Amino acid sequence: MNSFPNYLNQVIANRRSTKPRNFNGGKIADSLVWQILENANWAPTHALTQPWRFQVFTDDGKNKLANFQAEVYKKITPEANFKPEKYERMQTNILKSSHVIVICLKRQLSEKILEIEEIEAVACSVQNMALTASAYGICSFWGSGGITYRQELKDFLGLGEKDLCLGYLYLGYSDRPKTSSPRDLIKTKVEWISR
Repeated sequence: MNSFPNYLNQVIANRRSTKPRNFNGGKIADSLVWQILENANWAPTHALTQPWRFQVFTDDGKNKLANFQAEVYKKITPEANFKPEKYERMQTNILKSSHVIVICLKRQLSEKILEIEEIEAVACSVQNMALTASAYGICSFWGSGGITYRQELKDFLGLGEKDLCLGYLYLGYSDRPKTSSPRDLIKTKVEWISR
């Protein structure tokens, strides 16, 4: 019996999100990040629009992104709502990561394919990345908080008017990777209709 399907089942069942604050600062080989990106490129896509676009920040690029987003948060947050710990986290989460992949959607010019279907395609590409990372023993976390949906970030990334940023995929190694997460039984979520 072919053991690959069982291995694939294990990779899917054991994939967990590990928050960047639990990363240990270990560096991932760029070649592995390229493999993660290559697998993202094979996600399903309506009409082959392939709407996913990625910007990878590492080394000094991480400082640029961290400083930018922290300063935008500081600028747009009223003084009464400003949280120094959040400001610090917006910098340290990026700096603790080996690589940060900013997940973007390039909108089809004709807009023939619905935006929701393009978002779904990008989400599939992110799942491919998360599963690939897990298979290589790399931790990942898809975050979409902070300034993800703000115009300032779109401008910083050079995105078009109808393009979107859908968050960051933080990649790193951890001495304390997340290893469990509850799931309700699939039978509680399925209606099986045979006639």
